[in-house]
Amino acid sequence: MNLILFGPPAAGKGTQAKRLVEGRGMVQLSTGDMLREAIASGSELGKQCQAIMSEGGLIADDIVIALIEARLKEAEDAGGAIFDGFPRTLGQAQALDAMLAKLGKQIDHVVRLKVDDAALLERVAKRYADQGRPDDNPESFKVRLDAYNRNTAPLLPYYADKGLLTEVDGMGAIETVAAAIDAALDA
Repeated sequence: MNLILFGPPAAGKGTQAKRLVEGRGMVQLSTGDMLREAIASGSELGKQCQAIMSEGGLIADDIVIALIEARLKEAEDAGGAIFDGFPRTLGQAQALDAMLAKLGKQIDHVVRLKVDDAALLERVAKRYADQGRPDDNPESFKVRLDAYNRNTAPLLPYYADKGLLTEVDGMGAIETVAAAIDAALDA
């Protein structure tokens, strides 16, 4: 099974993806995690990404697509992938479809976690205080949220038209949201 978890920053995608990895044996392909690893490595790519991400900007499609493509074999061996933070643009969505088609695979489900902006701001403030993620400061978060609304939210009709989109209320407790996701995947 190949699943895309959609939602704005701090909607709970990473939390739910980790739960699905443990419960269903899938591989989480989180572009955010991959980019943070590149930054931590101190590589030239990491330095470029750090400058963009610290201001809340989106990394260029070609870089993100290459990161995902390099990890698809791992997902195939595990029996499925959870795409977390990818795709974020129509170009990335089309590239993902093409990459999966080469492997005889496709996206099976798209789950959108719906969370209101006030709750997102509260969650990101807590995460920033607890973890100190540089891309979670209030200024860059607002830029990231705007980028999501401008670039990523318009992808929802792309997947809705394919009959793949399920919307889940992401405002509840982690377990409640998890149960709703499981119900959507098992339907």
